[in-house]
Amino acid sequence: VQLQASGGGLVQAGGSLRLSCAASGSIFGGKTMGWYRQAPGKQRELVAIISASVVTKYADSVKDRFTISRDSAKNTVYLQMNSLTPEDTAVYYCSAGLWTTRAGEYWGQGTQVTVSS
Repeated sequence: VQLQASGGGLVQAGGSLRLSCAASGSIFGGKTMGWYRQAPGKQRELVAIISASVVTKYADSVKDRFTISRDSAKNTVYLQMNSLTPEDTAVYYCSAGLWTTRAGEYWGQGTQVTVSS
């Protein structure tokens, strides 16, 4: 397994979760890492990406609530999610790749995040 996501679960609205994605060194090094999500009946959408030089980009819907970060020593990317709402309910996927392709080359398995009202 090259991208292993974890940290999903059930949380009440207003709560927080932190997702983690452990990557193999060949996937993590020098690449842009990302988080996407897919809600039932909807297309997969970008949540956030972070470049190797720690430049970040967020979807408007999560700005000021979510924070993406990376730890090069651990080959791990994180997504800190605060002030969660039921609209954040989705399967969250970790990804890796180029900044120009929004980290869309490599994909991990998803982790379910459910926010109850």
